[in-house]
Amino acid sequence: MTSRPPPARPSTVRMQKTKQPSSGARRPAGKPSGGPAWRRWALGGWLMLALWFGVEAARLPDVGALRTQNPRTTALMAQRAEEALESGTKPRVRQAWVPLGAVAPHAVDAVLCSEDARFYRHEGVDWTEVENAFEQSVREARLGRGASTLTQQLAKNLYLSTDRSLLRKGKELLLARQLESHLSKQRILALYLNVVEWGEGVYGIEAAAREHFGVSARSLSVAQGAMLAAMLPAPRRWLPAQRPETLRTRAGVIIGRLEREGRISAAQAREAQAELSRFFGVQPAPGLVADAS
Repeated sequence: MTSRPPPARPSTVRMQKTKQPSSGARRPAGKPSGGPAWRRWALGGWLMLALWFGVEAARLPDVGALRTQNPRTTALMAQRAEEALESGTKPRVRQAWVPLGAVAPHAVDAVLCSEDARFYRHEGVDWTEVENAFEQSVREARLGRGASTLTQQLAKNLYLSTDRSLLRKGKELLLARQLESHLSKQRILALYLNVVEWGEGVYGIEAAAREHFGVSARSLSVAQGAMLAAMLPAPRRWLPAQRPETLRTRAGVIIGRLEREGRISAAQAREAQAELSRFFGVQPAPGLVADAS
């Protein structure tokens, strides 16, 4: 009887199968799932920012009343009063409201020239100036000049503190847009000139003119208006008795700008520069017109 050959044994050589990644397989290191992480963080950040702006916008004060009513006090005045009490001194407030027409026009021009040259061309926030300030900060690797418009400064004085923070800046932007939406440019300018700080306990251009020069706001000379405008970035430090050289230089720059922009004549500019020199007791530099930085 013929025997059958034994069945062939399976080959010991195993075919390597290409493994398909299962749903639970570990992904290669360095390749996070769901797209780049920074995109998710950025989206979350924008959503949180939008939510914050929405909440704050709903809580904004009603600025419509400012069309016809002058505020009796401001957040800045309250802050200064609190600081005075904490230091053991009596709060000092000198303020006298005047209409815009009762302020010397060249003094108004000096303030605009110093603080917000594009005041009539923006809607509360000057994005061109914001971009320029940001580029300067990057270039110099430090916080550069400020970019707050006159409207933003008014919003801060009326409703906010002087603290420097991103949250406060965000509220300032929202309030500036509210002011621009409800008030005319002339009304915003009038409010600013009557509440802005001009020395220890001195608020508004009428009180400032009388405090520093012994005249009314209507009677301010070109040089006096330029000096008041020059004080605004640091109104409690850049005073004639404390920082005369800084104040004289800045006022000279402002006078030069006013002349170049046709706000005053060449003769008025020369007289203003001469008055500036007399006020600070220095010899004028003939033909010198400071340039804006």
